[in-house]
Amino acid sequence: MKVIGRKIVVGAMVCAAIGVMTLISCSSTDKGGAAQQQAQAGQWVDPANPSDELVDGPYRVDPNWPKPLATLFPEEKGWTWGAVQGVFAQNPDRIFVTMRGELPDLANAKKAYVELQTAFGLTAHVEVPGRGMYGRNASVGPYASPGEASDDYKGVAGKDYRWKHIITVYDSQGNLKEAWTQWDSLFKPDNPNVLSQGRVHKILISPYDPEKRVWAIDDGHEVIRIFSNDGKKLLQTIGTLNTTTERNAVMTGNTGRPSFIRKTGPTNETFGRQTDIAWLPDGTFFVTDGYEETRVVKFDKDGKFLMAWGERGEVNGKEMRPNYFNTVHGIAIDNQRRIYVNDRSNRRIQIFDENGKFLNQWYLGDGPTATYHIYMAADQHLWMSDGHGNFKFYKYDLNGKLLYSWGTMTPEPGGLWGTHQFSVDQDGNLYTAEVWGGRPQKFVPRKGADPALLVGQPVRAGWNN
Repeated sequence: MKVIGRKIVVGAMVCAAIGVMTLISCSSTDKGGAAQQQAQAGQWVDPANPSDELVDGPYRVDPNWPKPLATLFPEEKGWTWGAVQGVFAQNPDRIFVTMRGELPDLANAKKAYVELQTAFGLTAHVEVPGRGMYGRNASVGPYASPGEASDDYKGVAGKDYRWKHIITVYDSQGNLKEAWTQWDSLFKPDNPNVLSQGRVHKILISPYDPEKRVWAIDDGHEVIRIFSNDGKKLLQTIGTLNTTTERNAVMTGNTGRPSFIRKTGPTNETFGRQTDIAWLPDGTFFVTDGYEETRVVKFDKDGKFLMAWGERGEVNGKEMRPNYFNTVHGIAIDNQRRIYVNDRSNRRIQIFDENGKFLNQWYLGDGPTATYHIYMAADQHLWMSDGHGNFKFYKYDLNGKLLYSWGTMTPEPGGLWGTHQFSVDQDGNLYTAEVWGGRPQKFVPRKGADPALLVGQPVRAGWNN
């Protein structure tokens, strides 16, 4: 997909509408000045058309993956994807997708807000009809998917959303293989009017688990649920349902306000809206905790609590002290067993040893940055998706040097709008889950693409298909 100049025109229209200069274009914005210079040297250029800028970088998007929701589920005519939070590729023919319920299709959509980051670090909300311009935000604003960023959600079940098809599985052609509808009610928000209560935040399989158990992070209910690979059995639940830590009930780490969860329990049995998981080869795993708590929690292979580290700093995103967090939103581990933690609201990556000793940090820049997912490739490069700052993919070496970036905010196929999780299959195909755009996407490597510019293969030690 090519962009010749339309994105700049759209950006100008938005600027005129809100009276500020927005940072929504593809290549002109990166994470800090030095980072921008590094990234420009690595921008993808199509060898066949070197003057054209490619929205989807070294990939071509498959616009027919997956099939439309109403095609996959004929009974869902008039409905479409809600906020898509999770995606995991077990293999090219088995891709897990999680979403936060369904939303009315374009013809039935009402009003929504488009949220844009401005050059002044502000957030501008532009009200548009339906999915006009950059579209209805599937995650934020009126008539969005339930259980997300509005304390005054006014949607009506069955009219403005449906809590259905939360976990589904697709083949390489985008056809439905499985729908785990037997578990829909398990993840349903107890009260959709309350911020984020219920959902599958991310979906994962440990690279070291030969049984390929499926881990579903339900941050709204404060638990992690582990299923058999076929989805027929719920094997284990970690955490205590609808129960948070004592300090989190008094004041959360990211807002300074009490958690919406009032019931409290022991620190070693509860979470504060946990977000992500990473494993060591022996099955030991680490949980980033989270949106409201400010820590990393370490468990043994059976889910027994071992330790936790992390303190609460300033809530304005200016905290630079080691081991202080604000929105702990992702985690990855390198082959030296170093733990990389996405300290999202502080715009940095903190690095620790496996026992919580601080080793280093990378500051990602003063501009609008919002790292949603981090991913350690087997070749030992750290990839990141920026969800609502610059809307890009970034590749770093393990010294914190930015090597390459690509991505453009657009609702067209191949654009990026709130990439919350991404995954790579054995053929090198890249899959994305968009909370704002409300869609999963599949990106196929372009013929002749430099392998160094493609998101690398993950570690697969306990299984390979």
